Amino acid sequence: MKVDVILGLQWGDEGKGKIVDFLAPQYDLVARFQGGPNAGHTLKFDNKQFVLHTIPSGIFRPGLINLIGNGVVIDPITLEREATTLDDAGIDYVSRLLISKKAHLILPSHRYLDAASELSKGKNKIGSTLKGIGPAYMDKTGRNGLRAGDIFSADFKDKYEILKKKHIDLLKSFPAVDFDLETEEKKWFSSIEFLKRFRFVNGEYYINEQLNQGKKILAEGAQGSMLDIDFGTYPFVTSSNTLTSGVCIGLGIAPSSIGDVIGITKAYCTRVGSGPFPTELDNEQGEWLRQKGGEFGATTGRARRCGWIDLVQLKYTIMLNGVTKLVMTKIDVLQGLEQIEVCDAYNIEGKVTTEIPYEINDVAIAPITKTYSGWQSSTAGIKEYEQLPQQAAAYIDTLEESLGIKFAMISTGPERESLIVK
Repeated sequence: MKVDVILGLQWGDEGKGKIVDFLAPQYDLVARFQGGPNAGHTLKFDNKQFVLHTIPSGIFRPGLINLIGNGVVIDPITLEREATTLDDAGIDYVSRLLISKKAHLILPSHRYLDAASELSKGKNKIGSTLKGIGPAYMDKTGRNGLRAGDIFSADFKDKYEILKKKHIDLLKSFPAVDFDLETEEKKWFSSIEFLKRFRFVNGEYYINEQLNQGKKILAEGAQGSMLDIDFGTYPFVTSSNTLTSGVCIGLGIAPSSIGDVIGITKAYCTRVGSGPFPTELDNEQGEWLRQKGGEFGATTGRARRCGWIDLVQLKYTIMLNGVTKLVMTKIDVLQGLEQIEVCDAYNIEGKVTTEIPYEINDVAIAPITKTYSGWQSSTAGIKEYEQLPQQAAAYIDTLEESLGIKFAMISTGPERESLIVK
């Protein structure tokens, strides 16, 4: 068997959680392979809404195993808070949520450092979610980190104090920020005890054993491909590899074990925080998309920047990820527009290109767009592609022709059942 992968092709917030939740019954196991509580996967069903930050989105499907892989960084406080919402909803999940022992922990002092570091950047802020993700990954690569399996070690608190002292020393070089470390530490150690109720596994052995037994596995990505630490719009990126290649490192599987790669894109484009965004609509049109699409961060609540779909960018991430199937979300948001624009090239200082430039942060990019007719009739409740408004179908057909891949699914609303399966 192979591990299928689902990931976002833009700057995150593409609607991965809903699609994972929909596909989950076809699998035996759903695994998160990177990122941390900076992710916000929103799921809506039975007139309820849930936002997951660390727990895989397959948790709502009875009997399905969910694994937090070694590539994830875990904030115990956030994880306990998420689990409590599942308890309140009557979800039976404790026996179905596994944690890789090699996943790294986010300490309260990581969040303290994150806030101080971001403040020190002034106008050059990268738009951190201030969840401690970056500092936690820095300790991981610096070989200083605490891992989930360490919580069972007899000298765990000693290890904690050593790492905390390092952070306190670093904080002396940053401007002061308001952070109650003592209170957050008490919460953190309480949440550490809460985590001990779950099963901790050697994730790499566990997942390969499942593959050998013929189990079907879905790897769930967080953030978006344009936020990849290597291939995103650096330095305005996250601290992990958000691409398909990150699955191998984040779960401990061989490249030959990758199956289908399901890439998700919105019908338009959004970005949270700082960084280049060639098709951004910093005007009334962008505000219309923001309000119509409810474009406010599930993790931070920040307003998302909005713009037209960018085929230069999409072709880039499709190439990097080896996408085999496409999914479009939020086609319903475009309803009511007279015209829709699609970017298929960039004009950079008089030169036309269809590639993402290395200097994307330092050059003025003028998107070259084509205009298509919008539609006024609703897509709500539509289950068959042929029932879509003619202009909506034409828009999708145009994108498929340009991208060279068909859309396997089209989401027509936030609810679980609002989906066209082609």
